[in-house]
Amino acid sequence: MQRGRNWYSGADKWVKLVVGRRHKLLLPRRIFLQREVSEDGCVFWRATLALFSTLGFLNAIGVFQTIYQETSLKEYSSSEISWIFAVQLCLMWALGPLYGRVIDTYGAAPVLIPCSTLCVFALCMTSLADKYYQIFLSQGLAFGIGAGGVFCASFVCVGQWFVKRRGLAIGIASCGSSIGGVLFPIFLDRMVKNVGFYGAVRYTALFVGIILAASCFLVRARLPRKTWNRETPWLDVTLFKQKQFAVYTLGSFFVMWGLWGPFDFISIMAQARGFSPTLSLYLISIINATSIPGRVLPPYLADKIGHFNVLSICAMLTGGSMLVLWLPFNYYPSHVGIIIFGLVYGFVSGAVVSLLMPCVAKSGSIDTLGQRFGTYQMVISISCLTGLPIMGSILSRQGNDNFAGLQTFASAAALLGGCLIALSTYLLGSSRGTRRV
Repeated sequence: MQRGRNWYSGADKWVKLVVGRRHKLLLPRRIFLQREVSEDGCVFWRATLALFSTLGFLNAIGVFQTIYQETSLKEYSSSEISWIFAVQLCLMWALGPLYGRVIDTYGAAPVLIPCSTLCVFALCMTSLADKYYQIFLSQGLAFGIGAGGVFCASFVCVGQWFVKRRGLAIGIASCGSSIGGVLFPIFLDRMVKNVGFYGAVRYTALFVGIILAASCFLVRARLPRKTWNRETPWLDVTLFKQKQFAVYTLGSFFVMWGLWGPFDFISIMAQARGFSPTLSLYLISIINATSIPGRVLPPYLADKIGHFNVLSICAMLTGGSMLVLWLPFNYYPSHVGIIIFGLVYGFVSGAVVSLLMPCVAKSGSIDTLGQRFGTYQMVISISCLTGLPIMGSILSRQGNDNFAGLQTFASAAALLGGCLIALSTYLLGSSRGTRRV
């Protein structure tokens, strides 16, 4: 008999709660899942460590885009280089159905431990790579697969532990990625100057490895383990028969299509407009720094007035800030202007990223949280895979100096996505008879 605070017994019907050594209580699984949840405030801090090392590292993709374009991959176009990071982002989302189902069944450890190991191995291989295909396989493919598992395990576990304050909890947990996005550009810039690019990547691998090792011991699932059900589909496409969920997923697709543009291209653009290389790289840190309050304050408000309501506003502001504040910088370069854009964009885009998953969580029961996340993530992965290469191709066609087409595409996609999310908010509110959704 497996001992512990709670464990699963039976064919998806009963859960036995073990309190101490003598007192036992047998409950139907449905009642177990609906009981009042003890919201452990330490859970999101544990997940913060994991997201710091993976999604935080991905938030610094602009640093690598700039370095590769100026050094080892300078013979390749912006679009070709951006495929490395597009694959990273895609795999972070695309493997959600697999990871989500494993976490639902066996818990976080079978996903978190091997994926953390793969992340460190990928960075070590990146430090030895000097050819395009080598960088693509190590940093793009291997790190993307590993980061996807850590990302999924962190969010699913936080979502299982929190119900009433789920938006705030996921927002705080995702702050780890913002903190990583602040520190990694500065860390890489300083280390590149001291030990060179490849030495900097090796130190990064050591840093990431230590933090992920701690995360493997700290992040844990709330739900008890259950038997593997072969009849459970990997993708629940029946979810898209629900009009509200389908519209919401399509809106998220368009928002994510354009959202990563500033993260990847703002440093290159700043250097092309006369900024110093150091300040250009630090713009990525500025965006990520202001995304920290963006990942906490809007989710806190969302827990009170509705996650979909706040997400709709922030998604449209994300597209609007690119159109109103970023696009003019292409014609009228200004240090103050680009910094103001970074501050505004970091806040609203951080809110969007932290609210996407809580809105998915509101679409069904906690028992299938991982599977719903996985289905949604599969769609978003297509957006992440194609968005950056499209923007890079637009930039290449405009001579790698005119960023207007890239900026217009990113802002239009995000604005369209924001409108669709607003429509899904209206549909959900109408079906539930309330505006607080």
